[in-house]
Amino acid sequence: MEKHVQILLNRLSFASIAIATLTLLLLYLQTPDTCVDPSDPNPKPHTRFPKSTCDFTHRPYTSVDKRNRRLRSTNAWKTAVASYASLLMALQARNHLSNDSRALVVSAGPGHAVQALQEMGVEDVTGVELVDSPPLVSRADPHNLPFFDGIFDLGLGLYLDRALFPGRFVGQMERTVRGGGVCVVTVEECGPNEVKDIVKLFKKSSHGIGFPQQASSLPLLLARLHPAFLSRLICVPFIDQNVVNRAWSLFSISVFPS
Repeated sequence: MEKHVQILLNRLSFASIAIATLTLLLLYLQTPDTCVDPSDPNPKPHTRFPKSTCDFTHRPYTSVDKRNRRLRSTNAWKTAVASYASLLMALQARNHLSNDSRALVVSAGPGHAVQALQEMGVEDVTGVELVDSPPLVSRADPHNLPFFDGIFDLGLGLYLDRALFPGRFVGQMERTVRGGGVCVVTVEECGPNEVKDIVKLFKKSSHGIGFPQQASSLPLLLARLHPAFLSRLICVPFIDQNVVNRAWSLFSISVFPS
């Protein structure tokens, strides 16, 4: 009796294995009706047969341009652009910046200052950063700018306090700005000693240091070159701080030929 039971179980096992093998072969050789036609040369990513559990998750592709347009339409972006525009308008009012100026923005980040300059009417604006953000910002090393000497009228250096080598950062700005042009650097709000250290970084520029009378106002320091190679300081305080996200100190130093 036990022998007959064992034979029956063996036959059932062989039959089950045969059925399972045939089923797997059919699934492997024949595409299910719910999937895309295998003869289609260009199947869509979301309709192709999934090869792993990750393929079941819908992950639409977003282009860089679409992502940047979405980013630059946010209120945070518009507020940052308005903040930089308020600082740059003071330069424009003093004839240090015009629509014909060639402007260079170093460490431009995602491009707030570049867009602010373009909206002000400056046609030739170049923004560089370690990571590019097209179409506003190109990729370049702020410590080794890929530009000829003296080809820009305005050099705007952002985030100087975050530079690995501040001396090289400033030196590259001075090299690319023409004689008589203007270098502008923005840093976090700091005291008199920090300002003096920043000004000492400019080896080829006329120097001037000044502070506004009211601590709540943002200073604009313009060191104009005197005919006798003596610097003359012009200090203009910013009164309206509503469009400025956080307190910045803006230093502008005119460059003269060495």
